[in-house]
Amino acid sequence: MSADTCPSCGRALDAHNPHVRFTLPDAVLDAPAKDRTPGTWMSHPTARESVMMRVPDIGAFVRALLPIRLTEGHTITFGVWLAVDPGELQSIIAVWWEPEYRHLRLTGRLANAVPPWGMLAAPVEAVVRDTDQTPYCDASEDPQLDRVLRDEWPHDLVLAAVSRG
Repeated sequence: MSADTCPSCGRALDAHNPHVRFTLPDAVLDAPAKDRTPGTWMSHPTARESVMMRVPDIGAFVRALLPIRLTEGHTITFGVWLAVDPGELQSIIAVWWEPEYRHLRLTGRLANAVPPWGMLAAPVEAVVRDTDQTPYCDASEDPQLDRVLRDEWPHDLVLAAVSRG
């Protein structure tokens, strides 16, 4: 095994701290027209670039970061979508690019199934930790998501699940 290969799982060391960005919320991905549904609004020209979106008859969504601590000092960070109350989207938009953004707290539900746990629709609270980034998933009333946020996970198990996805 080379010095650039993990002795525990055999993967390249530079693949141990990935950032995985979901392009669309799962409900939008399952819709016939996806993000091209008439009346869809996105904060940026494409779903991949967007940090907020609203899709008629599906919901309102905001991006968040879900960092997960892995064994041996590694971290995987998922760029997930949170389903938020559509009535709150305007107030989120109003502060997103303003100094008040640093105080933003979001309450929503995971809008992506995160491998290997799933957790789709788990309730989550997100907070701004860095004003140059989207909010971070911080706490959950869901016991499984709360454990994912707090515990350390075997990196070989999580990285294998992501590579299968």
